[in-house]
Amino acid sequence: MRLDFAALGAAEAYRWMTATVTPRPIAWVSTRSADGVDNLAPFSFFQVVCDAPPTLMLSIGARADGGEKDTLRNLRERGELVIQLVSMAQADAMNATAAGFPHGVSEFERCGVAAMPSERVAPPRVAGAAVAFECALASIQPYPEERPSHHLVFAEALLAHIDDAALGDARHIDPAKLDLIGRLGGSAYATTRDVFHLKRPG
Repeated sequence: MRLDFAALGAAEAYRWMTATVTPRPIAWVSTRSADGVDNLAPFSFFQVVCDAPPTLMLSIGARADGGEKDTLRNLRERGELVIQLVSMAQADAMNATAAGFPHGVSEFERCGVAAMPSERVAPPRVAGAAVAFECALASIQPYPEERPSHHLVFAEALLAHIDDAALGDARHIDPAKLDLIGRLGGSAYATTRDVFHLKRPG
């Protein structure tokens, strides 16, 4: 098969890209609006991009109506976020928060997701999340610049909360205990429990 992306519409390009670049980690992002409404939304266009300073990146597309998603709006207003990683135990709750709720609705409240205070930022974090990064907004970059369809968000990690139950020892995570999920194509997901090791060449 050969795909010429110049001949594909955006929806078809999305379908092929997301079905092949897998598994993708999921950023479950909490933000707070200027009015104090807490938002919670998942994004699978997400990755680590830098370790000095420790920085995460997510890509936020537009709403179905073409408007900005609340996550992006809240980041412009307050510049803070918490990025949670999603465990198998929280998969259904994460999926519920992906619904297109109207602006001003808190997914924490509407979807019954328990919250707890953060230490360095205003947005709350998800109670029971295996990993949560409290972050400060570093930058928002529209892409493509001349006619953006997405906005790349760079977030500097200030503080991480890691569930002790996910540790193999004092310095290492046990992937099986962490039990995260990743996004595949369509409605399919994968877990991090199936693990093998390769030693890098010297």
